[in-house]
Amino acid sequence: MWAATSPESGLFHPVERRSEVKDLSDRFDDLRSCGQGYVEVRSPDEEFPVLILAFRGDHAIVHLVSDAERMSLLVGDGTVPSGAEVEVPIMDDLAAFTGDFVLDTDRAWGLVHDFTRTRAAGPLGEWCEL
Repeated sequence: MWAATSPESGLFHPVERRSEVKDLSDRFDDLRSCGQGYVEVRSPDEEFPVLILAFRGDHAIVHLVSDAERMSLLVGDGTVPSGAEVEVPIMDDLAAFTGDFVLDTDRAWGLVHDFTRTRAAGPLGEWCEL
């Protein structure tokens, strides 16, 4: 199950779609062509966990919503220095994050793709609970 930014409008379309991973990959490719996007992914069988990928250009942020009360950010991969800030779209607005949480967009997409196969977020890296 996934919901994502619409490439046509540039706005987040919150209606979830149940599809093969290829459809999600196609949407991500369309969003990469637009330069930015926001994607939420979860198992069709469970409400949580939800993995969120927000990216703009080569910079991405990955959130994990473990349950209705807990959200975490994936620790960055050093793509951006710790003191720098990067803006990415969160739903329809830009939000700033420090380099501590920024990943390369291709790497972040690879983690989301892994999550779609395993449905496990723990092995993706170090998480910082918000």
